[in-house]
Amino acid sequence: MTEATIRADISDLPDARGYFGEFGGRFVPETIIPALDELEAAYAAAIADPEFHAELRHLQRTYTGRPTPVSHARRLSEALGGAQIYLKREDLAHTGAHKINNALGQGLLAQRMGKRRIIAETGAGQHGVGAATAMALLGLACHVYMGTVDIKRQQPNVFRMRLLGAQVIPVESGSRTLKDAINEAMRDWVTHVRTTFYLLGSALGPHPYPMMVRDFQSVIGNEAREQIQRLTGQLPDVCVACVGGGSNAIGMFHAFRHDANTELVGVEAGGRGIASQAHAARFADLDISRPGILHGTRSYVMQDADGQILETHSVSAGLDYPSVGPEHAHLRQLERAHYTVATDDEALAAFQTLCKLEGIIPALESAHAVAEAIKRAPTMPRDSVLLVNLSGRGDKDLDTVIDILGGG
Repeated sequence: MTEATIRADISDLPDARGYFGEFGGRFVPETIIPALDELEAAYAAAIADPEFHAELRHLQRTYTGRPTPVSHARRLSEALGGAQIYLKREDLAHTGAHKINNALGQGLLAQRMGKRRIIAETGAGQHGVGAATAMALLGLACHVYMGTVDIKRQQPNVFRMRLLGAQVIPVESGSRTLKDAINEAMRDWVTHVRTTFYLLGSALGPHPYPMMVRDFQSVIGNEAREQIQRLTGQLPDVCVACVGGGSNAIGMFHAFRHDANTELVGVEAGGRGIASQAHAARFADLDISRPGILHGTRSYVMQDADGQILETHSVSAGLDYPSVGPEHAHLRQLERAHYTVATDDEALAAFQTLCKLEGIIPALESAHAVAEAIKRAPTMPRDSVLLVNLSGRGDKDLDTVIDILGGG
């Protein structure tokens, strides 16, 4: 695909109805449409206001700690004997993950709209922590829905949210993971739509959320594009990021979307392997994943023959989701981005490798992207550049890793 073709096929925004190609849109109860219209108008006004941008940049610099650096993973690159691997260090952002970027942006928007009650959903807990952190800073009430399975495996983040003043609301329905937390948050929003702002954490849901979350996360790629050129004198040959709902990946990919010589690679959760169907690989298992509607948007959805949503599995709570953001579905259909998988075992091995060779403990979500880098780097020339978005740090996952690998 040439750069001219890419520019013709990939617009900077979804269309007026919120579609990226055939994916996206709004599939919600009629009662929510006015709230989405209000949100879309408020967002359009905010991004046209230099004062909004100035306040967000100020907080990014003085509170989040941006720009986060790009680090050369020298020992890992030497051990693999191929491409030079660089890490975009979102794990060094305040709260330990990329989620704070979107939480601050939406928090400022909620404040601008006069909404004092904020609801959010979380899987791995990082969006919940980001939301609780931003709302503590801005003085807004925060309520976070979280599945009880995720509460059990992410206890440190649950405690952090409560320390930050958020109310964590356990969700017992369905698989008791991220999908069900989103269900309950959307039910709450329908009930309290006039007074409540829904701070959605990933690049999914009804328009304008996929666009809005992407825009707030695009700071990742914008920084990385300038940093990698300064460090290496070139654009990366490959950009790699893990993909659950897809916010960290779309935030990285967006800055490189027009660069035909930069391959974009998203890594889904392969779980116990595709054949087991115990995974969250929406693009890799088209026997059970096809276009459908979930949480207000049209994208690829893991579902049975009757359209019932299937349960997913991943060692990483943040990738354990049966659908994916609509812009990712569009990029895949255009063949502008490619999507692969890393299994639980591969992610755990990559987790340990990065710890031992680079002194960095990654989030299990990010370890899926590292696993792909470990596979790819040896097949690439030594002077090529492979850029990995290290979306978060692994403190939150230590209990899970100890349970699996043992504490000895």
